[in-house]
Amino acid sequence: MTASSLIPIETIGTRILLIRGQKVMLDTDLAELYRVPVKTLNQAVRRNKKRFPKDFVFQLTRQEMSHSSRSQIVTLKRGHNIKYRQFAFTEQGVAMLSSVLHSPRAIQVNIAIMRAFVQLRQWLSSHADLARKLEEMEQRYDENFRTIFEAIRALMTPEVPEKKGTIGFRLE
Repeated sequence: MTASSLIPIETIGTRILLIRGQKVMLDTDLAELYRVPVKTLNQAVRRNKKRFPKDFVFQLTRQEMSHSSRSQIVTLKRGHNIKYRQFAFTEQGVAMLSSVLHSPRAIQVNIAIMRAFVQLRQWLSSHADLARKLEEMEQRYDENFRTIFEAIRALMTPEVPEKKGTIGFRLE
C-alpha cells in the first residue's frame, strides 16, 4: 500500500492549520491519521522530549483551543470538552513523529503528510507569485488608466454654454 493510496493529500491538507503564524497539525488529527489513541501519541512525545524542541511542537492555550476545536456534536461547547491542552506539531515535529512511532502505518502516513506540506508550500508560493504579478500590472497600468478616467470624466462633465445676447428688441 503506497502513501498516496493510504490517505488523500486533500484530506491531510484540510487538517493543516495556521496557528501562531506556523502551519501545524493537531495531535487529535495526527492520532486519527496514525490510528493510535491521542494519549499514546502524546505519551510518545513526552517520553522523547529531546526530539521535540519548542519549534517542533507546542501546546495550545485554552483560547487557541476554543478557536480550533471542531466538535461534531452540536450540544457541546467548542473547546470546553477537551480535558488536556492539545499539542500542535509543525512540519518538523510531524517528521520527528516517525522516529517515535514505529508502526508501518506511521511511516506511510508520515510520507503522505510530508507530501501534503510540500504541496501546500508550492501552492502558497504560486499564489504569492500571482499576487506579485498583479501588483506589478496595477502599477504599470495605473498611469494609463488614470489618463483614461480623466478623459471619461471630462466627457461626462456637461459643458456650460456661453450666454448669448437675446435676439430681438426689448420694449421697456
